[in-house]
Amino acid sequence: MRAIRITEFGGPEVLTLVDDQPEPEPGPGVELLTVSHAGVNYADTHQAEDSYLAPSSLPLVPGAEAVGTLPDGRRVVALLASGGYAERALAPAVTSFEVPEGVEDGQALALVLQGTTAWHLLRTSAHLAEGESVVVHAAAGGVGTLAVQLAKRWGAGRVIAVASSEEKRQLALDLGADVAIDGTEDGLKERIEEANGDKVDVVLEMVGGATTDQSLAALAPFGRLVVFGMASRQAPSKVNVGELMGRSRAVVGFWLVHALKDPKRYLAAPMRELLDLTASGDLQPVVGGTYGLSDAAQAHIDLRERRSVGKLVLDPSR
Repeated sequence: MRAIRITEFGGPEVLTLVDDQPEPEPGPGVELLTVSHAGVNYADTHQAEDSYLAPSSLPLVPGAEAVGTLPDGRRVVALLASGGYAERALAPAVTSFEVPEGVEDGQALALVLQGTTAWHLLRTSAHLAEGESVVVHAAAGGVGTLAVQLAKRWGAGRVIAVASSEEKRQLALDLGADVAIDGTEDGLKERIEEANGDKVDVVLEMVGGATTDQSLAALAPFGRLVVFGMASRQAPSKVNVGELMGRSRAVVGFWLVHALKDPKRYLAAPMRELLDLTASGDLQPVVGGTYGLSDAAQAHIDLRERRSVGKLVLDPSR
């Protein structure tokens, strides 16, 4: 079957299209999914270069999510162990979710990993309370576009979107952000505070480096910085526990893999809510581009160079 195969670690150039990938064989609790579209995530770029939190092994077919049809005809979106960049993939039953009518493939893919991440960042990690201010970094990205909408829906007092271009900032405003600011590192703390009129309650951060440092500095007492990525590949300064205590601030890490250890508890309810909101039109997942499987490397380039917005998907028939 057609698939993207990685046989050496590196950048987008290591994503190779092949037509002789063996078809995966299902086992107990796992079904064969005929993939109509696969999702592309920033974590995939880390996996390709083996810089992700979890180490990778070769050869590798990347892809942690796919939407398609099971042998019994059900249309599902699934979180996968790997193998989504292919015509067929193995879908664990416990992380497969039926897609209701009215939800398109790309929308479903936007929800299964990035949507549940946004849900948990706000609900589980930040414990967002009504009226609190929320800063969303990379607000035009897959997680960001959904986090902006969910924060407003769940009663945030002020949502401050951070994005790298005027076009991306306008998208965040269109999705409900109260204000959108430039994400350039220099002066970021001051721009965040100016946008809120004061220090802020919650920051969702996935850039790393100085962006993390300045976001932490912009927190009000009892504020929470939730870190869920390091797109810049640069580590922030080490957290000073004494300063956290002295200013009553918190730094929380989030990695969706831990939710996968108990998907019935941590994924089923969020996915049900997100799919229902999308089907009703109350949540608008943004699909930023559809690439052929042969253009998977270009999708990774566009992600790494911050050219994209929303969710990127692959079409294995192309």
